[in-house]
Amino acid sequence: MKQQTLPKPTSAFIGASWAALLLGAGAYLIGLWNADMQLNEKGYYFTLLLFGLFSSVSLQKSVRDKLEGIKVTAIYYGLSWFSLVAAVALLTIGLFNATLALSEKGFYAMAYALCLFAAIAVQKNTRDMAYFADDEPSKAIEAELEEEL
Repeated sequence: MKQQTLPKPTSAFIGASWAALLLGAGAYLIGLWNADMQLNEKGYYFTLLLFGLFSSVSLQKSVRDKLEGIKVTAIYYGLSWFSLVAAVALLTIGLFNATLALSEKGFYAMAYALCLFAAIAVQKNTRDMAYFADDEPSKAIEAELEEEL
């Protein structure tokens, strides 16, 4: 039987996490769509968004696996950290060298940070809910056994 040491995420936190992810990604993509930059620059920033989201979720998963005692290879753990650092560094370098107004640079940086944070929160909630869903059958079996006794 699993030991439940973490509280089940509330529906408010799950909703807020999804709202933050959709708001951050939506704002970033709308800003990118309306930006006055070449198509290859837009592709660069779009790819960085996808890379950052994937690497942040991958890092959260590998950190959580290690905490739960699930074996994570050192190479995967290291690559997860490297990928996230690389994604943030590439965005920073791109924005530093971009011919955008300072307010636009700040907008992209903040929308990107919101997306990464929200992706980690959504992944955590998804994992927590799966943990509790996996535990539901065992609770039902325990209740049946108690009734029989």
